[in-house]
Amino acid sequence: MRPTALGFRVKSGYAVAVALRGPAAAPVVAARRVVELSDPDVPESRQPFHRALFTHETDRARIDGLVKIVERCARRAVDALVEDPPFADCRAAALVVGSVIDPAAVGNPHIRAHASEGQLFRTALRSALTAHGIGCDIFVEKELGPEAAARLKRTNAEIARVVLRLGKEIGGPWRADEKAASTAAWILLR
Repeated sequence: MRPTALGFRVKSGYAVAVALRGPAAAPVVAARRVVELSDPDVPESRQPFHRALFTHETDRARIDGLVKIVERCARRAVDALVEDPPFADCRAAALVVGSVIDPAAVGNPHIRAHASEGQLFRTALRSALTAHGIGCDIFVEKELGPEAAARLKRTNAEIARVVLRLGKEIGGPWRADEKAASTAAWILLR
C-alpha cells in the first residue's frame, strides 16, 4: 500500500481536506472533502469570538459553550473522515493556517477575535486528529511555499506544476485552499 498523508487548510468554521497518496516523487489525490468544524444549526459557532466582539457578549459561559460546540464538531468530523476509506489509512496530517499568533499578544479586539478563532479551529482539529493517532504538523500559509521547496527539494515552479496537475486529475473545484492542503500533504509524503 502506498503511503497516504492528509493536508488541511483550516478556516473559520471549516477546513478543506486533501488526502494524497505517494510516492512523493509522483503524488496523486486520493480524495478531498470539506470538513465542518462548526455547527450549521448554531451559526455563531462559525465565529464565536466575533460574536462576543460585536454583541459585547460578556457571558463567558456562552462563549465557552460555543467553544465546546466547535470541539464536538471537530471530533465528529474527524471520526467520520477516518471511517472513509480514502482517508482511513492516513497516519500523518498537515494543517495549513493563516497565523499562529497568540491572541493575547494582539491589541486590536477585532484582530484578536480572528486570532482566537484561528487558534480554536486549529487546536480543535489537531486534538481530534491526534485522538485517532494521526500526528500533525502545522504550517503558516505564507511560509508554505518556501517550506515546501526546501523539504521537497523542488523549485516553486515545479511544485506549482505538480499541484496544478493534481487539480486537473481530480477535477474542480481546485482553489487556493485545495492547493495549500495538497502541498502540505505532499511535504509529509517525502
